[in-house]
Amino acid sequence: MTKSRDAPDNVAGMAIRVAGAQLNLTVGDVDGNTQLILDSVARATDAGAEVLLLPELAIPGYPPEDLAHRPDFVTANLDALQRIAEATTSTHVVVGFLDRARGAPRGGIDAEPRDVANAAALLGDGRVIGTYHKVLLPNYGVFDEDRYFAVGDDPGAVWPIGEHSVGISVCEDIWLPDGPPSLQADAGAKILLNINASPFHRGKAADRELMLAERARASGAPVVYLNLVGGQDELVFDGASIVLDAAGTLIHRSPQFEEDFFVVDVPIGEEQVEPGAATPLLDPVEEVYRAITLGLRDYVTKNGFESVLISLSGGIDSALTAAVAADALGPQNVWGVSLPSRFSSDHSIEDARVLAQNLGIRFDVLSIDGIFQEHLDSLEPVFAGTEPGVAEENLQARARGATVMAISNKFGPMVVATGNKSEMAVGYATLYGDMVGGYSVLKDIFKTQLYELAKWRNKDGEIIPQNTIDKPPSAELRPDQLDSDSLPPYEVLDGILERYVEDDLGVDAIVDAGFERALVERVARMVDRNEYKRRQAAPGVKVTTKAFGRDRRLPITNGYLRGAGS
Repeated sequence: MTKSRDAPDNVAGMAIRVAGAQLNLTVGDVDGNTQLILDSVARATDAGAEVLLLPELAIPGYPPEDLAHRPDFVTANLDALQRIAEATTSTHVVVGFLDRARGAPRGGIDAEPRDVANAAALLGDGRVIGTYHKVLLPNYGVFDEDRYFAVGDDPGAVWPIGEHSVGISVCEDIWLPDGPPSLQADAGAKILLNINASPFHRGKAADRELMLAERARASGAPVVYLNLVGGQDELVFDGASIVLDAAGTLIHRSPQFEEDFFVVDVPIGEEQVEPGAATPLLDPVEEVYRAITLGLRDYVTKNGFESVLISLSGGIDSALTAAVAADALGPQNVWGVSLPSRFSSDHSIEDARVLAQNLGIRFDVLSIDGIFQEHLDSLEPVFAGTEPGVAEENLQARARGATVMAISNKFGPMVVATGNKSEMAVGYATLYGDMVGGYSVLKDIFKTQLYELAKWRNKDGEIIPQNTIDKPPSAELRPDQLDSDSLPPYEVLDGILERYVEDDLGVDAIVDAGFERALVERVARMVDRNEYKRRQAAPGVKVTTKAFGRDRRLPITNGYLRGAGS
């Protein structure tokens, strides 16, 4: 009974033919998004679908953020909705858009009402048949929907599509057991249609499927979950749209991190089907690699760049960054440059060269030692009589930062920063030096996880040199320097950071987990005191439950330093 993709074969029994368009859309590109939607409408109509699902806020793009406050933008998206409605015929369409709303003021006495809604429209026969306003507005993690949207006031609405009563909801509405879809099922909905822009983090797709299967079984109705795909600033949407029958059996799954169009004949009522052919979920390591690759590709291309520039140190951070960039954009669009100083080892330059050859990217070597010496000479009147230290080390990093930015300004490639989450957490990075760049691929990946990703990338043959993976990490800013001179071993550091940053545990709780108190307090102080650096860091792909940036918002001026014995 299950038909996927464009197959229009007739189906015996009671079923509804549902199409889904898992699209990669762009925030603010109303015309471009509308054209992708119209193409999907035509395709669904040709396939004989009774209803087509499109992502949450598909017309304006998700998340529109403060664009939602601009009346001209809302009007443009409403005009586009009308164009899409006029293009519909026998196939109904469920599409996300910004609707005008009459929201009640929330907040202080002078607070303005939310006058737009995160909405889904039901279109068909050349017109707008009905609209649904999202009821549950997430206001945690990366979400700010309560800032923008009025709360929907008709959560139990049900609409007819052919012979079937359907419930329509938006993303968060289906996450709570007693959310709007349960009310719609109680009101007679025989199938639940849920459109989404659900951001990726590790393992989320599997958890989401378990939740949706529970909703299907509890409501006694099939669930069609249609998700957005693609990168938007620091967010990546993984797609992985699914269809479940009333028993919670999976009868379709779209691929992760790829656009997809599917057609499925969904059984109505208690009739069950054999599990359908479904694209498998990715291995956890590959899942993260694909996420950061898509995030970089869409950030670069959607912002009008054609190529990227990466400072190749010979270390694992820049090597993995370059591999991701080559996979995302093609090796012809990646430029690697080695920027050695007097402290750079020969093997670091050679490892960078081998990496570039393996990837097929352009590679240049530009010594910064002359720039470094000129800095030292110019500072001699004020540095005289002092011992060399962090200031001299950072001069090298800043010389590299200035050099890559000069190349970027001259030739146009966007600089990609190479720092990882461990370094960003404790401030082991130089402002205006190795932190420069338009985007940071590894910003939400701990150092220990880099090795898993590098080994996965090498699974079909050595791309990242084995010496790069094996050698001890070093910034090479002073003779014989190792990261372990300044930091605890990364396997220990990352264990503390995961608990302190992602789990928000206090010092005592982390000590109870088996870590030395003095070390935990030291790491906590480093994290707390480097918030000012993270605020100035390039955006990067979110892959964990708590990424630096919009996911984790702590004050820079902060008297509660938990590492100080609090």
